[in-house]
Amino acid sequence: MSLGIAFGAVIAGIVVWAMLVRKLSGRPWETNSAVVELGTYRQSEIPAAKIGLWTFLAVITSLFGLFISAYYMRMTHGHSALDSHTDWSSIPKPTVLWLNTAFLMGSSVAMQWARHAASQGNTRVMRSSLAIGGLLTLAFLLGQLAAWSQVHDSLCFSLRNPAVAFFYVLTAVHGAHLLGGIFVWGRTLQRIGNQRTALESRLTVELCSVYWHYLLLVWLVLFGLLLST
Repeated sequence: MSLGIAFGAVIAGIVVWAMLVRKLSGRPWETNSAVVELGTYRQSEIPAAKIGLWTFLAVITSLFGLFISAYYMRMTHGHSALDSHTDWSSIPKPTVLWLNTAFLMGSSVAMQWARHAASQGNTRVMRSSLAIGGLLTLAFLLGQLAAWSQVHDSLCFSLRNPAVAFFYVLTAVHGAHLLGGIFVWGRTLQRIGNQRTALESRLTVELCSVYWHYLLLVWLVLFGLLLST
């Protein structure tokens, strides 16, 4: 049953990725003839950055799918009824994880606002929304460090407990992907306002919003996994 749930999570990730590909592959200029400011991009082309994001999201989906599968298989092995020396012990879930989830949800909403403002050509709102989204993401990452500290200081902490190792690995890998997004976020903030890179900035904001939505979904799956086990 555990393997079935794990493979179901992998399939769900693939479905979400396919939906994102379909969303990103839309060409707004085909339905809105008024949009003529395409800069150096050809109307018949999909920007290479979008294709790169599709590929990257596919890799992330596979990576976390494998982690989820490994988590369930290791947990099942640790709870084996044939082994009287069970090494898997569930750890207390830090309450700060709920606050962190709220931070990440807020950052995703802010990124969506920035994307909407970018499509309207509202640079001021795009900049402020993008800044809020990034700051909330940094708050999430700091909160994750606090959660690490709480787990480390708990009575259930043990280097021999695979549940502890999985908690750190899952949250660390997710956080590393957010740090990569923060790097792009910082560069985008610097470029906003430069007319020569205005179109590129709008494209980057669009891709950032999709990336943030996706990592929010990944975190919700991981958080649900941790809470249920």
